[in-house]
Amino acid sequence: MERTGPTVRFSRLLAVCSAGLLAAGALAASAPAAGAADVDLARNGGFEAGLDGWNCAAASGAAVSTPTRSGTSALKATPAGNDHAKCSQSITVKPNSSYTLSAWVQGSHVYLGATGTGTTDVSTWTQSPGAWKQLTTTFKTGPSTTSVSVYTHGWYGTPAYYADDLTLVGPGGEPVVIPAAPAGLKTTAIASTSVALSWNAVSGASGYNVYRGGTKVATATGPSATVTGLTASTAYSFQVSATNAAGESAKSAAITATTTAGGGGGGDTKLPARALVGYLHSSFANGSGYTRMADVPDSWDVINLAFGEPTSVTSGDIRFALCPVAECPNVESEAEFKAAIKAKQAAGKKVLISIGGQNGQVQLNSTAARDAFVTSVSKIIDTYGLDGLDIDFEGHSLSLNTGDTDFRNPTSPVIVNLISAVKSLKAKYGPDFVLTMAPETFFVQLGYQFYGSGPWGGQDPRAGAYLPVIHALRDDLTLLHVQDYNSGPIMGLDNQYHSMGGADFHIAMTDMLLAGFPVAGDTGKVFPGLRPDQVAIGLPASTQAGNGHTSPAEVNKALNCLTKKTDCGSYQTHGTWSDLRGLMTWSINWDRFNNWEFSKNFDAYFGN
Repeated sequence: MERTGPTVRFSRLLAVCSAGLLAAGALAASAPAAGAADVDLARNGGFEAGLDGWNCAAASGAAVSTPTRSGTSALKATPAGNDHAKCSQSITVKPNSSYTLSAWVQGSHVYLGATGTGTTDVSTWTQSPGAWKQLTTTFKTGPSTTSVSVYTHGWYGTPAYYADDLTLVGPGGEPVVIPAAPAGLKTTAIASTSVALSWNAVSGASGYNVYRGGTKVATATGPSATVTGLTASTAYSFQVSATNAAGESAKSAAITATTTAGGGGGGDTKLPARALVGYLHSSFANGSGYTRMADVPDSWDVINLAFGEPTSVTSGDIRFALCPVAECPNVESEAEFKAAIKAKQAAGKKVLISIGGQNGQVQLNSTAARDAFVTSVSKIIDTYGLDGLDIDFEGHSLSLNTGDTDFRNPTSPVIVNLISAVKSLKAKYGPDFVLTMAPETFFVQLGYQFYGSGPWGGQDPRAGAYLPVIHALRDDLTLLHVQDYNSGPIMGLDNQYHSMGGADFHIAMTDMLLAGFPVAGDTGKVFPGLRPDQVAIGLPASTQAGNGHTSPAEVNKALNCLTKKTDCGSYQTHGTWSDLRGLMTWSINWDRFNNWEFSKNFDAYFGN
């Protein structure tokens, strides 16, 4: 969230990421001689059948007749923006076997690689454009590896590249077989209109079907899903099956779950079923002007005070004070501010302290900083009688140390200490403590492609760094409202890039949070989807508030798609999320500056 005008930090982050990756290119390995039983397993490696068998990002890839290295066709793929024109193919292989991957390429910064090997994923690349050059690398599969993904890609800001005659030579894999039926089906959360499920991952499965009463109601890429659109106080039977290219497994054993009684749907936090969240510039002024707490309209259900900031980046000591009179001539007194907070709470509203923002970098590198954070945040909550905490860590607050590769078991001190601090606050204030988070897309959805410094090092260590925090605190989390603005294009679950400013971006980004996704493409490390009542969409209230402003008409399209599965455009959601909690905006002040366009549209859409 920004004190002043919008900034675009995403391009800078990707610049760091790209620079590191280019510095970490692997050297080509010499190829061993193929054994007598070895065969070329790549399908359509010469692109003579167009892109048959290949999956190319966005619309970046095409088969062309010139230039070719041999035959009549070759691949031409053109990086654009943040899309580095990746084309990939999944190939069945044998466990514990050696393979040689080779391709002829033309262009600068052209990569060839393999992922999912079960041992060490490999890549090699060429820096110099010009004539056709052969890239070759080798790898050995792990003891349980039955398929790998081979790929080519270019790099950001480079011209089109060409690839031809790609081969993967080694022992042929066993035919794909239908996976086993999933085991361990259980409920992880039950609400009045939704049930969250999880089950054990099935070897060889590429996806899962979820059944309610024998009817398929949802699909999932990982071993979890949330079934929505249910009726309160009603018993439902659920089963799940596993799928892959060979077909669908038998259904799992059935379980029964009974939805809770109807009501606000907010659990112990007592939020309304549809909530509007806004940030109030309480400690500073900018072009939007200062808005007094008493002047915040009743439309706003959660009011986040912006911002509590540390005395230094690593101190953990958080301070909050009202905007100085010299900066905000119309600021209320402390007594008036506290009285207005109590009045809002009496009307059923929640008022939280938001920590961080664009300027408030917080790095809890030590247990001393963690403890100072708990003590100082508690003091702010107690002083103003607040309902909870909003975590708006941005910039360099969160990053993953080299080697911290599993979001389920983080080891980086800034991550571990933040989780511990928040759990301490939750334990201190009990079940009514409201916890919200407002990360940027770089720290959450980008984790579908990149996580931390990556398997070779050199990536931006902040990529996906919020995922371990969200995951560890999911049972305590009231609302996650990712900032769908000030963002570069992000790849969705359809493996296409989506750009901010329209309904499509919000649909794709929100669907990722609800359906879950494999982190950095690793199907063994799937971030489970959140419950719909835990998710709100974050948007700027006006064109002045941030890059990526979305018109009310496009906001309504996104809501229609996510909650009703209408107006979806080209993106197909992985469910109908009728319990989606609502919207968040930066900010209440900017909405007032824009004649309350954002909140009026919210009220009109939900009939408030």
